Amino acid sequence: METDRSIQIHDILKRYWGYSSFRPLQEDIILSVLEGRDTLALLPTGGGKSVCFQVPALALGGVCIVVTPLVSLMKDQVAHLKANGIKAAAIYSGMSREEILGVMSNALFDDEFRFLYVSPERLRTEAFLVNLPKMPVRMIAVDEAHCISQWGYDFRPPYLQIAEIRKFFPTVPVLALTATATPEVVKDIQLRLAFKEENLFQKSFKRDNLTYFVVKESDKNGRMLRIMQRYPGTGVVYVRNRRKTQEVAEFLRKNGVSADYYHAGVEARERDRKQDAWMTGKTRVIVATNAFGMGIDKPDVRFVVHLDIPDTLEAYFQEAGRGGRDLKPSVAILLYDEYDIRQLKRNFTLSFPPIEKVREVYEHLCLHYQIPMGEGKNLTFPFSLLKNARELKMDINQYYNAVKLLEKTGAVVVSEHLRENSQIHFRMNGDELMHYYKFHPEKEEFVKLLLRSYAGVFTQFVNIQEEVLAQRSGMTILQVEEQLKELRTEKVLSYEPHCEIPLIIFLEDRIDSKHLYFDPKVYDDRKHRAEERLDAVIQYVTTDHVCRSQLLLSYFGETKSTPCGSCDVCITHRKRSKQDQKETMRNEILELYRQNLTLRDILDKLASRYSEEEMVEVMRRMMEEGEFLGVDS
Repeated sequence: METDRSIQIHDILKRYWGYSSFRPLQEDIILSVLEGRDTLALLPTGGGKSVCFQVPALALGGVCIVVTPLVSLMKDQVAHLKANGIKAAAIYSGMSREEILGVMSNALFDDEFRFLYVSPERLRTEAFLVNLPKMPVRMIAVDEAHCISQWGYDFRPPYLQIAEIRKFFPTVPVLALTATATPEVVKDIQLRLAFKEENLFQKSFKRDNLTYFVVKESDKNGRMLRIMQRYPGTGVVYVRNRRKTQEVAEFLRKNGVSADYYHAGVEARERDRKQDAWMTGKTRVIVATNAFGMGIDKPDVRFVVHLDIPDTLEAYFQEAGRGGRDLKPSVAILLYDEYDIRQLKRNFTLSFPPIEKVREVYEHLCLHYQIPMGEGKNLTFPFSLLKNARELKMDINQYYNAVKLLEKTGAVVVSEHLRENSQIHFRMNGDELMHYYKFHPEKEEFVKLLLRSYAGVFTQFVNIQEEVLAQRSGMTILQVEEQLKELRTEKVLSYEPHCEIPLIIFLEDRIDSKHLYFDPKVYDDRKHRAEERLDAVIQYVTTDHVCRSQLLLSYFGETKSTPCGSCDVCITHRKRSKQDQKETMRNEILELYRQNLTLRDILDKLASRYSEEEMVEVMRRMMEEGEFLGVDS
């Protein structure tokens, strides 16, 4: 018999998502939260994590604070919630103070407001902490929860603030969610989030419909094409760097495969276009860096190919797991050669630069952004990795990894790429515009639209939105952009198209770099654990005697699984076993033949162990190879 709570959450699921039933474990997780219990949900990629916190939040009422480091994902989820008539908003780095205060006001005073998405570094800002205790918070959800564990592959110090904000809401349940975590990380997550008691819901990482292959291959492009010929349908190809996404996509197109590329450096609108074309089947294959995939739920991906080895098994499992979410057969194929192994080891060496180099980068960042000693907390700046590395005359990989280590200390954090609005500023005054219209009458209507839509354009740069102008003018966005570029060329106005930049946030006031604290033990522990993760990846790639699925499952703590029977190792083992069986049969037949038994006698003698068809096939081959001349039946 269904409880009232069970009926309520099924009604919510049906009303807002259109589903009549939950996926495995979802209902158990939701009911655990509704009972007021701190809960950790370990659901592999595609397991429906967002429903696990959105449904109970709607059942509880009030505000649910959702902590996630993925700005693009929070924007996407906020948009979906709003489309379903649910009030939600997000606070992240790069927003103006006025925007943040507006969101806070809604969370405080709108009784219908339900979801406040927050990036972890925002948890420690004064504006957030002052208003937080006044909010009607009924639930806290922590996405990508492995980021709070010191032993997780993506530890982020701002996540440690979550346990601090719990003090304002001692009876409010926390739901932590992650797709990948080792047993050690699972325990650490619950400890760091101050769970009242351990409470884990874990869906097995086993994917019966997803078959893993690892192939040592020097001609990766050729093998990739053969894979796409063998497995029809949509696919993803993962590579390590941006340049390679374009090269591989171009190679596929030249060989008749509909393909496009995707990486974080592609402008947002263009990324959306590429993603939509792939999602709707217009593009068959997307070639991408690891920037692709978060929050993308395409069910019918038939193959995922890795042309480069990922840094961790956590990353590989998530990326490979984007195949076969419709539960139909799919393959995850990793192609490698010896150079890839060497490159992986080199990347590991670069990822732990000497502490002196990290201090040097910290000093450079403070000087570059002109931060005085004892100031800078919560200041945000545009961040160009290439420009900064060149300015310091440091290898870009070493600079990048030094910044990543600074993130681990909690000194700074680098956000995802964020969109800056386009801006215009008129260079011609009113009289000059009247003269301009005489020679360019076709531009008059559009210029007047700009003047009606935005105030102050003659005195300063003003933010504009091409999408809004397109709606008001009846043009496409591309046509609006072309009009603005032409007006810029003709010196009517200055036009700065929107761009995407990563942001760096200083989480603490500037200190003397020599006082920047690196606990040698913590540094060595992290390096040791990173080395263990590297070894696990190399073992997965190079092993030829343990089932691929079993290797992955054991890494995540599932040590009692059975061989999948379909991966490259299992297939090789089965062929080898069959060959060994035939060799044993051949020897037994030969021994009986030497005893002068007839063909019929030999078949009868071995009938309990081998089929007659198999024995006749082996005998025929033995005769062809001259091992015996045949016998009378």
